[in-house]
Amino acid sequence: MNTLKVGDTVPAFSSKDQDGNTINLSDYSGKKLIVFFYPKANTPGCTVEACNLRDNYAELQAQGFDLLGVSADSEKRQANFRNKFEFPFPLLADEDHTVINTFGVWGPKKFMGREYDGIHRMTFVIDANGVVEKIIEKVKTKDHAAQLLD
Repeated sequence: MNTLKVGDTVPAFSSKDQDGNTINLSDYSGKKLIVFFYPKANTPGCTVEACNLRDNYAELQAQGFDLLGVSADSEKRQANFRNKFEFPFPLLADEDHTVINTFGVWGPKKFMGREYDGIHRMTFVIDANGVVEKIIEKVKTKDHAAQLLD
């Protein structure tokens, strides 16, 4: 995995959100952005994480942050996930791994003794100039917003 590091400038990217709208990194120019990667929509850990961010969204916004969730799920699956839990932020349907590869979060994983390639649950905080300011590699799904607001 060739993951972005703190201090790296995030390369420009564009991807479709849950409604088929094109989202570009440049849409967030001059704003602080949190990009959180999760393995699969509507699974227990990903639901807990995204709901924690939803429940603390006003506080994150008050500190100047916009949020983007990213997984390799389809637009339809992302739309169902967003609508079911009423997330106020877009979810990118990165089926072709454009954004996943830009950030370098795809790689070998282990689960219940088996190895496979997949999305690593990681979160990147990007400053108003598009530079990685903070990376959370060990995401606490139940308390993720607190990790970001520290």
